Amino acid sequence: MGKFESDAREMLRLVGGKENIAALTHCVTRMRFTLVDPNIADVPAIEALKSAKGSFTQAGQFQVIIGNEVTDFYDEFVAISGITGVSKDEAKAIAAKQGNPLQRLMGAIAEVFAPLIPAIITGGLILGFRNVLGDMPYFGPDGNATLASMSVFWSGVNHFLWLIGEAVFHLGIPVGICWSVTRKMGGTEMLGIVMGLTLVSSQLLNAYAVAGATAETWEQYSWNFGFAKVHMVGYQAQVIPAILAAITFNYLERFFKKITPSIVQMIVVPFCSILLGVMAAHFVLGPIGWALGTGVSSVVNAGITGNFRVLFGAIFGGVYAPLVITGLHHMTNAIDLQLIADYGGTMLWPMIALSNIAQGSAVLAMIVLQKGDENAEQVNIPACISCYLGVTEPAIFGVNLKYVFPFVCAMIGSSIAGFLSCAFSCTANAIGVGGLPGILAMQPQSMLPYLLCMAVAIVVPFILTMIVGKRQGIDKQAQAVAEAAADKAIAPAAAHVDAIDAPGTLAAVADGYAKAMSEAPDAVFASLAMGDGVVIEPSEGAIYSPVSGTVTMVFDTKHALGLMADDGTEILIHIGVDTVELGGKPFTAHVKAGDAVKAGDLLMEVDLAAVKAAGKDTATMVVVTNSDAFSSIKAKTGAVKAGEASCTLTK
Repeated sequence: MGKFESDAREMLRLVGGKENIAALTHCVTRMRFTLVDPNIADVPAIEALKSAKGSFTQAGQFQVIIGNEVTDFYDEFVAISGITGVSKDEAKAIAAKQGNPLQRLMGAIAEVFAPLIPAIITGGLILGFRNVLGDMPYFGPDGNATLASMSVFWSGVNHFLWLIGEAVFHLGIPVGICWSVTRKMGGTEMLGIVMGLTLVSSQLLNAYAVAGATAETWEQYSWNFGFAKVHMVGYQAQVIPAILAAITFNYLERFFKKITPSIVQMIVVPFCSILLGVMAAHFVLGPIGWALGTGVSSVVNAGITGNFRVLFGAIFGGVYAPLVITGLHHMTNAIDLQLIADYGGTMLWPMIALSNIAQGSAVLAMIVLQKGDENAEQVNIPACISCYLGVTEPAIFGVNLKYVFPFVCAMIGSSIAGFLSCAFSCTANAIGVGGLPGILAMQPQSMLPYLLCMAVAIVVPFILTMIVGKRQGIDKQAQAVAEAAADKAIAPAAAHVDAIDAPGTLAAVADGYAKAMSEAPDAVFASLAMGDGVVIEPSEGAIYSPVSGTVTMVFDTKHALGLMADDGTEILIHIGVDTVELGGKPFTAHVKAGDAVKAGDLLMEVDLAAVKAAGKDTATMVVVTNSDAFSSIKAKTGAVKAGEASCTLTK
């Protein structure tokens, strides 16, 4: 059995079974479901699974945060569910139909920039290292020299690193955007790359030299067609011109494919689409895109650097985290890159990194408040670490939004930090490096004041979350959970009952009333999607083994366990409906994975009164998960005693 098999099996049930999954894929940290009916998914129960760090719905997709092991979880989920032939593009296409126009726009922007993020992060780190080597005059005997000026070696390293920095930010952004847009639109990706390269060719006047160009310069950098001259402008680091050029090229390629006979498509389509696309890019779209990009960056820069910049910083710092929830935050990547291209740096990205830190600090407070609550710690600690490194989803969706007040406390801290960041004009050379490492991307003169902003983003959310959390009794709740986990003084049931132990027969797991699986109070079990078997309404809280065999798994929340009978029968015992939400509190396990058991051995004790008080059904499903190995499975109906025959299996 795989590491995630039990959680994957349970998640399949909680999302509504295979029939409710229209499409399935995953990203770096999340399972992405496109559900036929999203209302069927039992979100609280899904979030209670040990593997799940939280969930949210965005751009028509129900996303469950798993973490770095999402690929392993996905593989086991696919194996269990039997879902095949589902690609990311299919999932996105189906999900896109479910979102509103704004969601679809943000989703498209996210898809264009998502493949570029690793390169952007790498480029940001490279520029950060170059900041330390060549731009920080804090070294030498007098403390006013840079490492590069003091050492031939470090000077060479600084010079060498620019090879990567230039490739990412000056050349890679337009080329990457053209490739990514073409990939998304289903065009010829190599031609998309060619389109991007024509925007940054060394034959063109570098975009950074355009502002200082003279008439003599334009004489050298112009195409002269006799009747007209066109300036040979490069679009290094430009975002909007690259997007417009790529979209135009792809529509041209689609057009020529439609009208060109298949016998000559290989020649006509690429030649005409790339030729006209490049002409449109340099003669029309480039200048328009340049003007649009400059206009957007000018407006944002005016807000960041103007008389009301501290107000802008306070507002943006406070609302960035909510933007993450809506998906609107993807727009900031393009704006940041445009600011860097136009002004040599961005004051927007530092506030984004501060928002990451603030959300992580709120989670840090929750770690302290919930110390001793193992279930909470399993979510809180990884979420805090990833948030401090710039990945906020586990913290926002797995912890802070779950309790709400940590999210608000983080917004307040981020707002104050954003206020200070704009007051000090903290500026970054690059983007992509978020959280605590974000300081590496800062310009040298901004590093010291930015440290103060980071301290505010750490301290304020932490203190506010601690204060509110204590007032709400979060620490006392965690203490009670810890004490309950340590206190196992529950009156024990009989360790064993006399039970039928014969191949093809399942002993009743409890005293109570037996009925067919089709009468289960849970629709997924009743549909037999998980397998056939027997349902027992228990009258006592002792659950005994229906067979002799081996315990294959026990859920962390103890509401379910698996058995492998000596004759190969695979059994899932699911105690109650939606009892995963109870976090294991009403259950006391007497076995663990790997234990050998005999029919009639005590497996679990359940506080049935507590289950009912929580509004949950106590019906216990005994499911033969390899039902296809049997020609007939017949459940007994009526009153049963633990150990009596409750189900007959025929091969």
